[in-house]
Amino acid sequence: MRLARLVTLIALSAILAVSCSPSHSDRIVVGSKNFTESFLLGELIAQQIENHTQLKVERRFYLAGTYICQQAMLAGRIDVYPEYTGTALTAILKEQRLGSKAQVYDRVKREYERRYQFTLGPPFGFNDTFAMEVRGEDAHRLGVKTLSQATQFAPQWRAGFGYEFMERPDGYQGLASTYNLHFAEPPRIMDLGLLARALKDHQIDLAAGNATDGLIPALDLYVLEDDRQYFPPYEAVPVIREQTVQRHPEVARALTALEDKISEAEMQQLNYAVDGQHREAKEVVREFLRRKGL
Repeated sequence: MRLARLVTLIALSAILAVSCSPSHSDRIVVGSKNFTESFLLGELIAQQIENHTQLKVERRFYLAGTYICQQAMLAGRIDVYPEYTGTALTAILKEQRLGSKAQVYDRVKREYERRYQFTLGPPFGFNDTFAMEVRGEDAHRLGVKTLSQATQFAPQWRAGFGYEFMERPDGYQGLASTYNLHFAEPPRIMDLGLLARALKDHQIDLAAGNATDGLIPALDLYVLEDDRQYFPPYEAVPVIREQTVQRHPEVARALTALEDKISEAEMQQLNYAVDGQHREAKEVVREFLRRKGL
């Protein structure tokens, strides 16, 4: 399994090196990770810049996960991408959860500026924490509402997680230790886009999704409460290279207008429009911006 992971990382790095050349002063390069919400937010950033500046925008979406996006930023191959404060705190800065969402935001912003010459734009307005999901029918039948209550049933369950969740410090190992979770077999590592369907189809019995996943209500899934507060806040924010802000301050001004414009319910609806209704992300974002007067 370690060899397979190593091969995957090498392949991803090779793809990134080939497909991405350094950013240029005549355009802004927007990146995203490889799941629906990330490229929706990437598209939101891209359209906002296009609508409120004279700059050309290049989209480089589906850049795997957090670590690949971080490397692309450090190499100057992308200028801005959407990230989550809790992910930045634990996966990139390697720090433990601390305090309120405002404290986490301030800490990440300060350290990103000091260590990497990146800065954070204002939060988009929603907190997309990890969501431990089970089928709604199972939650009701078993009377399970929290992760603590789930521990007695987990030995009969099969779990499914994304690769990054298995590896990151705020992921599976810490969760299993905090709640003393043991499953019927080692967790299956799956593409993030397949987890909800696999859960609904009884291929797995518990999945690590996102709180704003549009398929949660559509597939009648149930999110177990993180009653021991293992996960930190995950406010969605744009991460921007400081060099880009210095060269094009109008980019920061354009993104500031997105502050607190998306609620958890609205992000869930946007995700569902793409995942459930199979609409084009560009159209969904364009409609949202128009509705918000942006």
